[in-house]
Amino acid sequence: MEYWWVNQNQTYQFEVPGGYMWSPKANTNGARNQFYDNMAETRPGDVVFSFKDTYVKAIGIVVGRAETATKPTEFNSVENQWGQDGWFVPVWFTELERPIRPKNHMEYLRSTLPKKYSPIQANGNGLQSVYLAKVPPEMASVLTTLLDGQVEALLETGFEEGTLSNAEDDQHESDLKGNNDIPETQKSQLIQARRGQGMFRTRVCLIEKKCRITGVSAPQHLLASHIKPWRLSSPNEKLDGNNGLLLSPHIDHLFDHGYISFEANGSLMLSPHMKNDILYAWSIDPNVNVGDFLPEQETYLKFHREQMFKK
Repeated sequence: MEYWWVNQNQTYQFEVPGGYMWSPKANTNGARNQFYDNMAETRPGDVVFSFKDTYVKAIGIVVGRAETATKPTEFNSVENQWGQDGWFVPVWFTELERPIRPKNHMEYLRSTLPKKYSPIQANGNGLQSVYLAKVPPEMASVLTTLLDGQVEALLETGFEEGTLSNAEDDQHESDLKGNNDIPETQKSQLIQARRGQGMFRTRVCLIEKKCRITGVSAPQHLLASHIKPWRLSSPNEKLDGNNGLLLSPHIDHLFDHGYISFEANGSLMLSPHMKNDILYAWSIDPNVNVGDFLPEQETYLKFHREQMFKK
């Protein structure tokens, strides 16, 4: 496991809720940049300290390998000169209840800073040129101590890759891997989408902010679930954020297996096969209305009601 430090002053508002990091692959003049190259060095299970406005405000766990991806459209609202070609790394971020300001603790941190490619200056100020920097073990240890149990809590929680639906999904994935007409980068994105990760999860998180039924908003406890099943979706539909909902794991199970669905007006639909003791045990209000859906989402929900819902 490696530790990383990401400076997100401009992009925190998109990357932390969206569950990802994105950087260009090179400087605007085409020159190599170590802080961008580091994106390709991350591995699932690595820990990321998110730095914004002089504070470490969030920590995350890398949940997928770096992949090539164009600049997120939401970045267009940020003043920058980044090119379109970049690295995308999926990360499950947790915003800290007790952020820390490294500048206030430099007597402990200063001696642990790397001599080259340091994420901050010796006085504790940030470096505008830094995006993703490797954190040495000694520095990671001090940060972990200063965060007082918050890193350990995240590591104990870990992350789930989502349940793989069934043998049909397995076969579809096998066929996809053997399809030589699809570029390897796109195959990776499509397969990650099956597990509710990567580009698909990011796009879902830009639309959905919490589980519609439980109200849970912490992303590490939610699954990005396809509305129209992954195996039945076209390549574009597999990655379409409108074809997804953020659901608590038990709600994802009910939705994925057709025990519940949603009307266009947000009313919860319950299958006749759904037992009342499940509703009671899981505190599901059968009369709940989960709110409006976008017209693009309704297209997929109509398919779910007609083809997946157990009547």
